[in-house]
Amino acid sequence: MNRRNLFKLSAATAALQMLPGFVLAQQSGVFRVGSLCPVTGAGSPYGPGMQQAIRMAVDEVNAAGGAGGVKLELFSEDSQTKPDAAVLAAKKLIEVNKVQALLGTWASGVTLAVMPLTDAAGIIEMNTSGAPAISTQDTKDLVWRYQATNDRFGQAFAEICKKNGWKRPATMAFNNASGLGNTQGFTKAWEAAGGKVVAHVTYEPNRPSYRSELQKILDAKPDVIVTGSYLPDTTIILREWFQSGVPVKWVMPGWAASPDLVKALGPEVTEGIISVDSISNEKSKSYEHFDAMYKKATGKDGSTNVYAAMTYDMVVVLALAIEAAGPGATVAQVNAKIREVGNPAGTPVFTFAEGKALLAKKQKINYEGASSKLDFDKYGDVTPDFGVYVIEKGQLVRRDVVSIPPGV
Repeated sequence: MNRRNLFKLSAATAALQMLPGFVLAQQSGVFRVGSLCPVTGAGSPYGPGMQQAIRMAVDEVNAAGGAGGVKLELFSEDSQTKPDAAVLAAKKLIEVNKVQALLGTWASGVTLAVMPLTDAAGIIEMNTSGAPAISTQDTKDLVWRYQATNDRFGQAFAEICKKNGWKRPATMAFNNASGLGNTQGFTKAWEAAGGKVVAHVTYEPNRPSYRSELQKILDAKPDVIVTGSYLPDTTIILREWFQSGVPVKWVMPGWAASPDLVKALGPEVTEGIISVDSISNEKSKSYEHFDAMYKKATGKDGSTNVYAAMTYDMVVVLALAIEAAGPGATVAQVNAKIREVGNPAGTPVFTFAEGKALLAKKQKINYEGASSKLDFDKYGDVTPDFGVYVIEKGQLVRRDVVSIPPGV
């Protein structure tokens, strides 16, 4: 081959690799997976475990012979729980590492920031974010959400307030898609049931004090404050509230009211706070399998990181979709198989190996996840149940489980 023809071939190959959804799976023997978890920043209590769960699942799939004739190759970056940092990391994963799926984005602001990049590249995006806008901005059906939407969180908050007999709720929201989604979902559900929210404040990040915003809320004399917040800002708000001496109850998402919040403020300040988070599919064989592997890999129970179960499921679902699509499949063809392997009415399976064996026999499967049943709706969303925890003497104790029906 002369130099001119070699140059033409190289240029053509480079051009093909830039086409959205183009996959050299058969030729390269790998499917490239990008991990973009919040190893640092507000999501850091969960990010390392999420990343470990992705690695664990990739190793499991490869040990079972891979999927669709290929092995999974993993590239990992830290989103830093910051949209701007996540965009730079996503660009590297997409443009340099040539990943064909990007997994593990946590904060809604991060997911919304990287979605235009994954959309333009024609690759799969899987996240644990809650903002309702993720559903509506997913115009190519390439985005898959393993966490409950913030709307559903808000509905769970409203159900909890109703059960506790509170009548005068107020809300405080971190000014981003997730924070506002939580409190707006609560307000919508509360008002639909005939209630009234007595006050609302949206506050900005990275402030040394939220005393004025808090005082505005307390002046309305609420009996409970519902938040859409993160750990750093919640720590400041609760410290200043405790110093005020004003009695009021608190309901907030689990990523804010976590064991780290108790460590930061102590049992006295956090006593009685209600923490709400989605819970894993704890009675399933898939969760039992995940939990044993996670303990071996990290020394911690799977229950300590609900998002790790979600990222584990991301890899298993992706690998089963690759297997179902078959050798040489494009990203678009793999993506089209995700609902097929995750939704009824196939034979329930609980591990990648089980699913691969049935797919080899041309049977339909329904992977029941470790994080939830993983029945993806038309938006690519799932509906986990919610655990209701109360901080008692420095410990989060589960007191209730709330289920929100799909589509509500």
